[in-house]
Amino acid sequence: MIETGADGRTWLLSGPTSSYAVRLTDLDELLHLHWGPRISLADAESLAALPAPPYRPFESLLDGREEYPVEGGPRFVRPALSVRTEERRGTEWRFEGAGDTGHGHGDDELALCFADSGLRITLHYRMRGDVVERWAALDNDGPPVELLRADSATWTLPERDGWRLSQLHGRWAAESRLVRSPLTYGEKVIGSRRGHTGHQHLPWVALDSEATEESGEVYGCALGWSGSWRIAVAQLPDARVQITGGAGYDDSGLLRLEAGESFTTPVFAGLWSAGGFGGASRTWHAYQREHVVPDAGRDRPVLFNSWEATTFDIAEGQQMALARRAAEIGVELFVVDDGWFGARTGDRAGLGDWTPNPDRFPAGLKPLADHVHALGMEFGIWVEPEMVNPDSELYRAHPDWVQFQSGRTRTEYRHQLVLNLARPDVQEYLWEQLDRLLSGAPVDYVKWDFNRCFTDAGWPGESYPQKLWVEHVRALYALLDRLRAAHPGVAFESCSGGGGRIDLGIMARTDQVWTSDNTDPLDRLAIQYGISQIHPARIMAAWVTDSPNTQLNGRVSTLRARFVSAMAGVLGIGGDLSAWSEEELAEAREWIGLYKEIRPVVQRGDLYRLRPPEGGLSAVQYVHGDETVVLAWLQAQRYGEPAAPLRLRGLDATQAYKCRETDEIHRGAVLLHHGLRTGLRGDLDAVVIRLRRI
Repeated sequence: MIETGADGRTWLLSGPTSSYAVRLTDLDELLHLHWGPRISLADAESLAALPAPPYRPFESLLDGREEYPVEGGPRFVRPALSVRTEERRGTEWRFEGAGDTGHGHGDDELALCFADSGLRITLHYRMRGDVVERWAALDNDGPPVELLRADSATWTLPERDGWRLSQLHGRWAAESRLVRSPLTYGEKVIGSRRGHTGHQHLPWVALDSEATEESGEVYGCALGWSGSWRIAVAQLPDARVQITGGAGYDDSGLLRLEAGESFTTPVFAGLWSAGGFGGASRTWHAYQREHVVPDAGRDRPVLFNSWEATTFDIAEGQQMALARRAAEIGVELFVVDDGWFGARTGDRAGLGDWTPNPDRFPAGLKPLADHVHALGMEFGIWVEPEMVNPDSELYRAHPDWVQFQSGRTRTEYRHQLVLNLARPDVQEYLWEQLDRLLSGAPVDYVKWDFNRCFTDAGWPGESYPQKLWVEHVRALYALLDRLRAAHPGVAFESCSGGGGRIDLGIMARTDQVWTSDNTDPLDRLAIQYGISQIHPARIMAAWVTDSPNTQLNGRVSTLRARFVSAMAGVLGIGGDLSAWSEEELAEAREWIGLYKEIRPVVQRGDLYRLRPPEGGLSAVQYVHGDETVVLAWLQAQRYGEPAAPLRLRGLDATQAYKCRETDEIHRGAVLLHHGLRTGLRGDLDAVVIRLRRI
């Protein structure tokens, strides 16, 4: 709901439990009024009537109060907008009005329009439940304007005695680990300068002053951008805190807008929750299932991926044999990974040539896809369209299609270079190749990978070459949108060497993401715990692979522990089924059958993190309708006790619940103890417990 004050200069957006308010002064300064518990319009206007803070020498009355700080004038905080023309740098805007500006404005959206000479700046707000979506649109009708920095939003937090910052950090195979630390004066900056979202940080932060998992105020912000990005959290000299974020890592320039050109920033979404970190997470999850993830009402199928079973040694008959084994244990989607195309017998050749290898697939992919479909499964393939091997037909024909700097070595990672997707001819080539591929065989699923960072991000001959950082991502989005429109039955997964491209922008165009290349069940608990702070289980792909884990750490784990770990997300099988014993296949069939029973609860339910993965017992709970599922992992025995009791959350205290594993009857906030004692037995073990309201 959006309300406007009597004088037309105060605006209030309200969700079920929260509100957001801004005020325009007589000098056309847009000030932040409120973000937090739901208030009335009269409350917002009372806040607007409060006197400004006293002036202090060497300080600005706008800093810490302005809604979208620009460069120029009496401002010293980090600007969200920095522009340059041939004549001057900075912005001195004037308010033009509120209303429809041609950028998708509707009844649930507030658009505030400002102008500085020929540049129009429109700030957009949209309430989705208790999540506020913010972004900016810039339209140039005058002389060329260089956008040095154009952030999506600046968020201003209320005054508190002290703030604590939560963020997700990591690296390849160790992504999304949660860390919380006190916020001190100055700036904390996270981001990626790698051309993609990155393994090192997810574009999300949360701030609290004294929250727990299920109580206390939490403010969170998440950026929807799949290229280089930056979020800066600043505690100002007067103790106010502002969070500014958007596309691009530095201020060297995003784009140059000629007359008639425009740029719309990605969405920077924010929420306030009084329900602690868990309440904030559940709000984020519901928002993504309802407004971000495509077809989120459809549960994702159990998949098998051939990579760890075969690596590059792929052949049609061998894949058909694996498909038969996968179908026998209940797999619903069979995916052929890397190695099916071009001269791709290893990682040194073939990328860019998206036609089936004639020696391995003499009649193309259709016979294998038909075989998979006849077994009752969907068929999927792996691609990495944004990359090219120098040893490929594509590169030999078009060596200028990659990112490179004139006179410099073309850096290779994994023996590959990055295609310059900002070029229209590259965009059209990829569209033609992928459209032909999806039209030539009955493909149901595409795993879209991205296995190296930008290094030589040059574009010789282009007058403003640095625009490729932004234009690559915009072209990626456009290509995915075009493919989804032309092939609406095909699902897409985002992968980037594991969790290197997970953000709200890519999630709006893909059905799930590959969480990490690390499939060790114990390591995955911390990775999945971190991801769950912002993203729902519905998008989090998780595999059961072989033991020992030869791909990473050599750890030995039970099939039970591996399955229960992977069942916390979208279950997949990545082991070599041809080497599994009949006993292992039979056990896998039982676990897959159980997962299909609990899948609606896991993928669509409300998540409660009962215990963090910090040693000893770790557990998560999902609640959906009358059903409750608990997944628990015992990481080590402690003092002879196999497990401590768990108090469940999110249940009706007046209702009775029956535990299907033990037939025990519990009431309300049930205390699970007996089921854990009988279910967990080892130093690395796991259990699934189901309850239903009776």
